[in-house]
Order: sequence, then C-alpha cells, then structure tokens
Amino acid sequence: GLLTRLQISAPTVQILSSSKSFSQNIPSCLWKLGRLNHVAIAVPNLEKAQSLYRDVLGAQVSETVALPEHGVYTVFVELGNTKLELLHPLGEKSPISSFLQKNKTGGMHHICIEVDDIKAAVTELKKKQIRILSEEPKIGAHGKPVIFLHPKDCHGVLVELEQA
Repeated sequence: GLLTRLQISAPTVQILSSSKSFSQNIPSCLWKLGRLNHVAIAVPNLEKAQSLYRDVLGAQVSETVALPEHGVYTVFVELGNTKLELLHPLGEKSPISSFLQKNKTGGMHHICIEVDDIKAAVTELKKKQIRILSEEPKIGAHGKPVIFLHPKDCHGVLVELEQA
C-alpha cells in the first residue's frame, strides 16, 4: 500500500533534487526573454467582455482600439502584474474570425512575452527551426515590434514576442 508507493516515489524525488538547476541547462543567447506582457482572449462580443472585467470584476479596462493591419479590435484589462488583451475580429480576413468559428464562445488565443532584442530572437529562433508567422516584425497594440511563433513549434500555444 502506502509504504510501497513511498518507496517508489522516493528515488524520483532524489533524482529531481540532485539534478542541475533548470537555468544551468539553457544555452546563452544573444537575446533574453522578459516578463509575460499579456494573455490574449478572443471574444465573440467585445462589449459584454469589457463589461465583465470592468463592471463585474472591477478591473481597469482600456478603450477599444482598432488595429486594421492585424485584423482585430483590442481592449486591454489591467491586472497589476500583467494584462489581458481582449480580441475581436476587424474585417472578414481577421485571424480572430476563424478562431471564433472553431471556438464559438471565445477562449485563450495567445500569450505575449517580452524580449530585449526581437531581431536577434527572430534570427536565432529560425536557426532552431521555430517557424515565425511573418517575415518581419509588425507594430503591435503597444506600438512596439511583435512577431508570432507557430503554435505547432510551441507545444500548441501561439506565442507572441514583443520588443521590450
């Protein structure tokens, strides 16, 4: 019973505690990951989503901003340590339209992580066979260069990198 389970799990704990720290296994790069900038959520009804975060949860919610070059309307919800980005389709070719066709009630669309040198990140990630979804960084919602990494190369998560 319990003694057998403890004996089986003890070597696992020993192996984990004796392994090198995670950061020692990361090769040095010409660029560094920074903080989580935001988690983006695709929403079918932007007004209702704004109301939820502002009126029900009491968060500070930005005005709606149209980003035609990305095919989205964005709203940022301030959380203190990070933000939520509410995304709604702008135009028929919006990537959010196709996302919402598959996910009728909306859902998490991507995460955004800051980097200190986006051009160096792009160069190195391409060398490591990580697909970038655009040839060059585009200006994102914060007025800074951004790129997206292919979700199939990032364990199913669409990752946005933003110049810090």
